[in-house]
Amino acid sequence: MQTTAVTDNLIRITRLHFVNAYLVREDDGFTLVDTTMGGRGAADILGVAASAGGAIRRIALTHGHSDHVGCLDALKERLGDAVEVLMPELDARIHAGERVVDGRPKGSWPKKLTTVPDVRISGGERVGSLEVVPSPGHTPGHVAFLDRREGTLIAGDVFTSYGQVAVTDHFYWRFPLATPGTQDRAQDLESARRLRELDPAILLVGHGPEVRQPRPAMDAAIAASQEPGR
Repeated sequence: MQTTAVTDNLIRITRLHFVNAYLVREDDGFTLVDTTMGGRGAADILGVAASAGGAIRRIALTHGHSDHVGCLDALKERLGDAVEVLMPELDARIHAGERVVDGRPKGSWPKKLTTVPDVRISGGERVGSLEVVPSPGHTPGHVAFLDRREGTLIAGDVFTSYGQVAVTDHFYWRFPLATPGTQDRAQDLESARRLRELDPAILLVGHGPEVRQPRPAMDAAIAASQEPGR
């Protein structure tokens, strides 16, 4: 596990060398955005929060794929009612066994997730300092989180940033895993455009390092998605 202090208010946690979670500092402790994969990481995540001087008060999820909710049950078991869990509306419905899309939802979804979210989010809500931004496409309910204190955007799996910033609507060889799991590629690209309009100062993604002053990189990624044959 690797930890990186991105700003005074945000710590990136990287597990298994490729999947990120984020601790966002608030007055009462931390909001954890995503949980990485595999329940064995829960102790590490809690340890990072404790070392940084706060407790995890909320767990806010960008989407419901296994590599983002993998530690949720283990964290909930340890934290109990002390933590509030927030999940995108449509992804929560998928986890509840509802039929949200035709056929099986794309991507890796855990066979069983016992934690039921306390709050279902879809866009426009505030989670501490974070504004929930709807960004569907990678999953039906995917959301991003914008911290307006510093213009930091946690974009989940709309973009990846290994080698260069790329939209997950098309194959990119430096990180090819996200595209097969994207539910609606046209919608995913539209969400990328919406996130670019927020003009973030720092782009944070589920897979890859942070990107500072990311506007040109986001523009290039969106342009690449529109090339013929993509």
